[in-house]
Amino acid sequence: MLSGKSIDRTPHSCNPIADDGDEVHFCSTCAFSDACLSVGYGKPELSALHCLVEHVGPYRTGAHVFRTGDPFRAIYAVRAGTVKTCVVDKDGREQVLGFYLPGEVIGLNAIYPDQFPCDAVALEAAQFCRFSFPAMSALASRMPALQQHLFRLLSKELGTATLLAADHTADERMAAFLLDLGDRYQARGFSGTQFRLSMARGDIANYLRLAAETVSRVLGRFRSQKLIDINGRSVTLLDRKALRDLSRDECTN
Repeated sequence: MLSGKSIDRTPHSCNPIADDGDEVHFCSTCAFSDACLSVGYGKPELSALHCLVEHVGPYRTGAHVFRTGDPFRAIYAVRAGTVKTCVVDKDGREQVLGFYLPGEVIGLNAIYPDQFPCDAVALEAAQFCRFSFPAMSALASRMPALQQHLFRLLSKELGTATLLAADHTADERMAAFLLDLGDRYQARGFSGTQFRLSMARGDIANYLRLAAETVSRVLGRFRSQKLIDINGRSVTLLDRKALRDLSRDECTN
């Protein structure tokens, strides 16, 4: 369903991209593949859904995929690149809400009130599959597996929004953040231990509700403790168990 070049699974690929699949199977990172595969669906059975896909992009670094207040007409599945969602208050202060990787969906939080409640900004050259949401909703009403998967995606979106609500230390938040990125990359077939932080330190700090200097200090401490290796924006998780213990399980669930 997500179409593009052959998938790049090298550990430090700067811009991994979803593969094409073939005439029968959707690509391995497709945001809807779980729903399809769980009931044995492939391209022949889901030709109607496949026809909803519109490939858009590339969007250059810093470009808006959508803006706060834009009418909600479609959801976007990331094919390549990384995207951040954010809101800007009346004083011009930005608050980062989340980061989205290849194979993940953005725009679900716009279902109500039928307009996008945030900006989506490309952090590097990004490409998307765009799905008309009215058409997808109509199709989902006839396909229970697809409808249930949409509900799961929406539930995950709501769960992510509360991830940072608890009172956790800077070390716990950073450990949880790195593990979450690794788990999400691994779920899409990429390396879960070696990946690139495409977001700036300031964006990470904003998202984790920390000061930028705190983020740098914690990353430095993790490196000195041999929990991670970091070189520029390339990071390797050396001791996932220790990071998991540090993050506290409730912070990563």
